[in-house]
Amino acid sequence: MLLNSPLPGIAMNSLTLPDIAAQSQLHATPLDWVGMCAIALPIQVEGRQVAAMADAGVNLIDGKSRGIHMSRLYLALEHLEHQALTPLVLHRLLEAFLASHEGLSTAAHLRLNFEHLLKRPALVSPLAGWKRYQVSVDAKLENEMFHVELSVRVPYSSTCPCSAALARQLIQRQFEQDFKEDELNRDAVLTWLGSSQGIVATPHSQRSQASIKLRLRDNLDALPVTELIDTIEASLGTAVQTAVKRADEQAFALANGQNLMFCEDAARRLHRALRALTWTTGFTLRVEHAESLHAHDAVASSQWQW
Repeated sequence: MLLNSPLPGIAMNSLTLPDIAAQSQLHATPLDWVGMCAIALPIQVEGRQVAAMADAGVNLIDGKSRGIHMSRLYLALEHLEHQALTPLVLHRLLEAFLASHEGLSTAAHLRLNFEHLLKRPALVSPLAGWKRYQVSVDAKLENEMFHVELSVRVPYSSTCPCSAALARQLIQRQFEQDFKEDELNRDAVLTWLGSSQGIVATPHSQRSQASIKLRLRDNLDALPVTELIDTIEASLGTAVQTAVKRADEQAFALANGQNLMFCEDAARRLHRALRALTWTTGFTLRVEHAESLHAHDAVASSQWQW
């Protein structure tokens, strides 16, 4: 009896397994992209292991081949498990994709989606908490042309300048009603300013989101995820918070009051900040203010050298 054989009486090395994908097919149409989506994969980002989902694929230019070798792409992804994610590493990986499909493919693409966790301090108190940011990395190699795009979504708070001005006007009117010239004194005004009787209106704010996509320079030795997020939050000035005390909430109210923004203002701030980065060759940006006054959102976008 033959051992280690899945079928009685047949030796393992005597089997020739069929390769249907390699069979020639007449009049087969070339395909722009063939591959796999949502592959679970651990990757290394800024010294930490991150759970990612990968989309990997190549084009299929051979008009007679029925399919590609998806298992070769899957196995090649193992190279990302134990080394830092950089543009150079991605370039080498896509070269491996094409080398394993020589004669079949001329273009390779990889997309990685993951959450980037950062511990953020409170504005005033010693508290801190974790924030998650949705990040994606797209790498493409075609005809020896290689590029990497880094995308991130960052939430922030935005206070409407128009509603702030309207609220101030109502407060002024209330002040005129409650005080006459001969009745003014400092203590009475201070008490009035600290009461709901005096501050009869407040501006409306909304949670907002900035979506940024940058094309990175190919020679970077690191993936600047945290630096990009820090740049975005610093330019807007009203990053959403994690753990807070009342002093932090008051500081957040002050930050919003000093950074009144229409969506147009936010987009222009981001455009200026991103243009100052030395490691990008182009970007697109989009901001969305989830209106608290309206049922619709306010949106603005911009791009540079895209």
